[in-house]
Amino acid sequence: MVNGFLLVDDDSDDSELFCEALHEVDTSIHCHFALDGNEALNMLQEINPSVIFLDINMPGMNGWDCLTKLKSSEESKHIPVIMYSTSSHKTEVEKAFTLGALSFFSKPNDYKQLKAMLLEVVEKINNGTLESLAKTFKG
Repeated sequence: MVNGFLLVDDDSDDSELFCEALHEVDTSIHCHFALDGNEALNMLQEINPSVIFLDINMPGMNGWDCLTKLKSSEESKHIPVIMYSTSSHKTEVEKAFTLGALSFFSKPNDYKQLKAMLLEVVEKINNGTLESLAKTFKG
């Protein structure tokens, strides 16, 4: 059962589109969003998302630092993290996996692709197969 998604991204337009697409995929899933890693870590004191989508380049605490903190904390290391970025350089993908991300998705180019990506994640959570996204790269 999906508890909710947390999107950590400093681009509010991207966040609004993400949450709108998620609502169209499944109206029962609550979409939370934070503008940087610090805000995301603070939110985790009040929410328990099924998955975190984490952008890399943000002011304040960037995605790499946030991922490191998430995976080193007993309270949050169990939450799957999908790196979610416009970048798709091989070195960044490898770094994401090394730091403990479940997967790395490039931000989709259009709304239809975004909905398809979110539908895939929701279905895998509901089927208990989210781990099948591990070490895959969506480019």
